[in-house]
Amino acid sequence: MRLRLHRFRLSKAVPLAISRGITTAVEHLWLELEHEGLIGRGETGGFETGHRSYDTTAIAAELEALGPALEPLNPQPLQALEPLLESLSPPARCGLDLALHDWWGQRLGQPLHRLWGLDPGACVATSVTLGLGEPSAVLARLERWRRQLPSTRIKLKLGSPDGLDHDRALVQAVRAALRPGDELQIDANGGWDLAGARQMIPWLAEQGVVLVEQPLAPLRDVEADTSGFAALQGLAPIPVVADESCWDLGDLLRLAPHVDGINIKLVKCGGLSEGLLMARTARRLGLGVMLGCYSDGGLLNSGAAQLLPLVQWPDLDSHLNLIDDPFAGPDRDGDVLRPPARPGLGAQRLQEVA
Repeated sequence: MRLRLHRFRLSKAVPLAISRGITTAVEHLWLELEHEGLIGRGETGGFETGHRSYDTTAIAAELEALGPALEPLNPQPLQALEPLLESLSPPARCGLDLALHDWWGQRLGQPLHRLWGLDPGACVATSVTLGLGEPSAVLARLERWRRQLPSTRIKLKLGSPDGLDHDRALVQAVRAALRPGDELQIDANGGWDLAGARQMIPWLAEQGVVLVEQPLAPLRDVEADTSGFAALQGLAPIPVVADESCWDLGDLLRLAPHVDGINIKLVKCGGLSEGLLMARTARRLGLGVMLGCYSDGGLLNSGAAQLLPLVQWPDLDSHLNLIDDPFAGPDRDGDVLRPPARPGLGAQRLQEVA
């Protein structure tokens, strides 16, 4: 196998503000894994969750150092490569895992979801994200989304540094702008303390909100992190979903008794191998599955889209807010995203489409 890395910039059409800051652009990597005339592609990049952080330059160094060890190896069977993958950080593992899966699907001439026996007809609408800001700016962002796609599921970021009153004002403004049948989700990105979360969750239920994601800041102390979610049980009849606190299958099992759902992000869990395992396990345990993204491009989101038939709450809108993405994203019908029908991840470079 020959591994090549390419750095590229992803710039947002509309910057995104959350409780931890504002993102306007990121630098990502796309990987090319070549073997026997086929090229598998993967995407990854740095990110931070408030308690963990990964840098794109460091991720590239990990993968470059691994290159010589890959040269004598075969992309399949993937199981034989697991020791190499396990030695990598989650985002580095994600990029390589995606490239390996893309190569495998191309070799077999099938999209991954078909190889896994998943049904694209089971996909449901993705949410579109409204960042923090003044109510007028947030409503303007909503109208921009509606000009782009139906936007029947709205995810509103809360956890404002201006406090709970500002959060409530945002909810009331967006709620007043909802159309019949629209759904409002809340993502606090860990921006509340326990007292604030205890106030907000029952109030949000009264406002018709359908779920609350990561109300509390994620903690490196897993016992303290788990006890925080346990302290929120029974506050209101709406699902509480763990995102920044849930990285892999171990976290899923740890949090399962205390949450109603988890958010799977491929760069956080390490790629499709872990993501598929988490999605199937969560469903078996009766948990809702959200499939999320950071500032990810069309290549990474095409990989994530292979899991969409298993997902109750898709949240793969990042590629829809980019102005310089070199890859086309998942197939789309209105605001329903579906895994591409092309082999492997099914992602296409835009210059190839043209």
